Amino acid sequence: MPDIRHMRAAPTCAQVLAPGESIDAHRHDEHQIVYAGSGVLAVTTDAGTWFAPGTRAIWVPAGCVHAHRAYGHLALHLLGLPARTNPLGLHAPTVLAVSPLLRELILSYTRGPLGDTPERRRLRAVLLDQLRASPQQPFRLPAPADPRLAAVCDLLRRDPADPRTLASLGAATGAGERTLSRLFRRELGMSFPQWRTQLRLYHALRLLADGVPVTGVAHRCGWSSASAFIDVFHRAFGYTPGTHNHRT
Repeated sequence: MPDIRHMRAAPTCAQVLAPGESIDAHRHDEHQIVYAGSGVLAVTTDAGTWFAPGTRAIWVPAGCVHAHRAYGHLALHLLGLPARTNPLGLHAPTVLAVSPLLRELILSYTRGPLGDTPERRRLRAVLLDQLRASPQQPFRLPAPADPRLAAVCDLLRRDPADPRTLASLGAATGAGERTLSRLFRRELGMSFPQWRTQLRLYHALRLLADGVPVTGVAHRCGWSSASAFIDVFHRAFGYTPGTHNHRT
């Protein structure tokens, strides 16, 4: 990531990003919680992309170079924490579940006023207590390093609905199925079907944020039917895609 900005403090604030708007690569000396009050948020590092709708937040550790991107109208809430304050002991970006109470705490804390008052200190203490109880979520799309694996992943990124098997994709890129299967496990920590499902879910969130109907999303992301898409989406996020834009 070129032109990396260095910020001592991780800002605590609320701001709005238009669809497709981004915040360029930067790092700060503090941890940060990043939450989408509406829209869909993607946080990207050299290691991959973490994605979150309004029922999830993304933990970004101190020193981690990252960029933000908005899908749909993104109500972005940023909450900085000192490097010594790490309630979950996390040292890599991580997606966290956000309970209704934690959501309201984040919204209230980031909307200000932002002075150091006794009321805000109490609010922050409750927020940290709720954060400690937040389950981690596997909403990550890791990035490959091996050029053979990267070639396959690039094909699917360009067309998530591509139905080809790993063997067929390997034949198109000059790599064997067994080699690619090993690379998926070794580099990305998941199988080829698991990575493709993560890619399709990420793409689906982006399309839903842009207002694409559920049936259209299912087709463009490669599911055999809208019902199959709805089932996978519900198991991943805990709600149906038809209600996605009404939850944030």
